[in-house]
Order: sequence, then C-alpha cells, then structure tokens
Amino acid sequence: MASLGKQNTIDPVQLAELRARMVAVQLRQRGIRDERVLAAMGKVPRENFLAPEFARQAYADNPIPIGEGQTISQPYMVAAMVEALEVQPSDRILEVGTGTGYEAAVLGELGAEVWTVERHARLADKARTILGEMNYLTVHVVCGDGSLGLARHAPFDKILVAAGAPSAPPSLIAQLAEGGRLAVPVGNRLEQQLQVVRKVGGEIVTSSHVLCCFVPLVGSEGWRT
Repeated sequence: MASLGKQNTIDPVQLAELRARMVAVQLRQRGIRDERVLAAMGKVPRENFLAPEFARQAYADNPIPIGEGQTISQPYMVAAMVEALEVQPSDRILEVGTGTGYEAAVLGELGAEVWTVERHARLADKARTILGEMNYLTVHVVCGDGSLGLARHAPFDKILVAAGAPSAPPSLIAQLAEGGRLAVPVGNRLEQQLQVVRKVGGEIVTSSHVLCCFVPLVGSEGWRT
C-alpha cells in the first residue's frame, strides 16, 4: 500500500507554503514557543497521513477524519501536547492513539525513540506503512489497548495520550519514569482539559492546561465503549 501522501496531486510548493503558514499563525501566534517543536511541525508533511480527498485540508485549523471514527488532531493540539512533554532527543516515549502516525512522526523528528499504540488494526497497519516509507526508523507501531501502556518497554520518559480519558490511566502512571511527564486530556466524552502528570521523587504532581476535545480513549483503563 502506498503512503497516502503520494496519492494527492496538490503542488508540493503550495503545500510547503501552507505548512509554513500553519506554523506561523496556528502555532507561533497562539503561544507555542519551543523552537524544536515548531521546526518539527514545519518539516513533517501532514498531508501524507490523510486520505487524498482530505489532502487540501491538511493544514486547516481543525481535526480531520482518518477512518474508524478517529481523527488526526488539530495542529495546535499536537504542538501543545508535544511542547508540554519537554521532549529530549534521548527520551523513550509512549504514545497512545497512533491514528495514521502524524504525531508519532513529530515526536520522531525530535530525536526520541517512540512506541505508539493503536487499537484499530487497520489504522495501525496504515501508520506502520506510512512511517516506514518516510524512514521514521525509531518509531515502533503496536496494535493493542493503549490505556494499559506497554509494560514490556517501560519505563518511559514521556507518555502522550491522544484521546480523551475519564482520568489518567493508572497503568500509564506506573510506567512513567522518575522525572517523567504524562500528557493526557481528562474529562468527559465531550470536553477535556489537558493534564500534565509528573513523577517527582516518587510523588505524582498534576497540572491543568488548555481545554480540548478528543475522541474517547477506549480501553480497560479508559472508556469501556
């Protein structure tokens, strides 16, 4: 299966201009300050992770459907969550909710080794294909229940949950390394608030950030259906 981005016929120069404008207007002007995050999002071609009929909307200021009732997140929310993690090149990162792999690619651009979990097999296969064709060799796609994390690869320096949870899943907190950060949208099915959970001296410290709206985190330690 070819990567989705190879099927669109939009002028690549135009796409590059739209990507640069997205970084300048949707991210920088809204307060994203981490230059490494801005550079990574200015490099990753979001259109590669979308079906051809959505390619022209790749840099719109909103989520976009990717099938299976899931979406690729709004660019600002991707940037806000990644910035909140304070990613370092040496980090081992767990992402929950791969989708088609866009956010995992952004994390890969920051030099981290990433394990990303997607519960829908079709999306996991698609993400694995796209990320492989784009040579993101430090991003590993796993199909499974992301709310339980990946204990066999723990501990993780950073954990990012790209779905709304009723609370921060206990398994993910347990798999967080000392000094690590977990970014997770917490709330009801209609609205959440981004929470950053830190493990400091064995204690859990939680801070609240922007309001957001994600698809539900479905799993044993998320929403059941």
